[in-house]
Amino acid sequence: METSHRIIAITLDERTVLWRNADVEQERRVAIFDLLEGNSFRPLGLDHDGPYRLTLRVEEGRLAMDLADEGGRALGTVYLGLAPFRRIVREYFAICDSYYRAIRQASPSAIETIDMARRGIHNEAATLLLERLEGKVEMDFDTARRLFTLICVLHIRQ
Repeated sequence: METSHRIIAITLDERTVLWRNADVEQERRVAIFDLLEGNSFRPLGLDHDGPYRLTLRVEEGRLAMDLADEGGRALGTVYLGLAPFRRIVREYFAICDSYYRAIRQASPSAIETIDMARRGIHNEAATLLLERLEGKVEMDFDTARRLFTLICVLHIRQ
């Protein structure tokens, strides 16, 4: 893995997030930890090779990915329309809700079935994220999966 083409710090704009329950907060922590442990992230069209500090926020229905260098100097913002993600985010929230309920009261086989469905939706979302960022950011599949989790956290409005 190219060490310069990676994220070294990630922040969610807390003004964007209105509410999180304990399960969602745990998902956020795990996604950030796993992302920082191993990722491949290369914004295209920058005169900087990384590593990058990334802040995620939602602005006017778009994901804004604010990029900064290792020292915190702003490098630019990558915008991504979120409309194509609405359906899959709703599906992901629904399956996660079922999963969290199941781990508290269902049989191991029921939990496994729901978890397989959850992973399938997550993989579909990562593929969509990779497609939508084509020409803007190159990243690996696992990085896209973890970023999708964080996009979901930004979508919570309860």
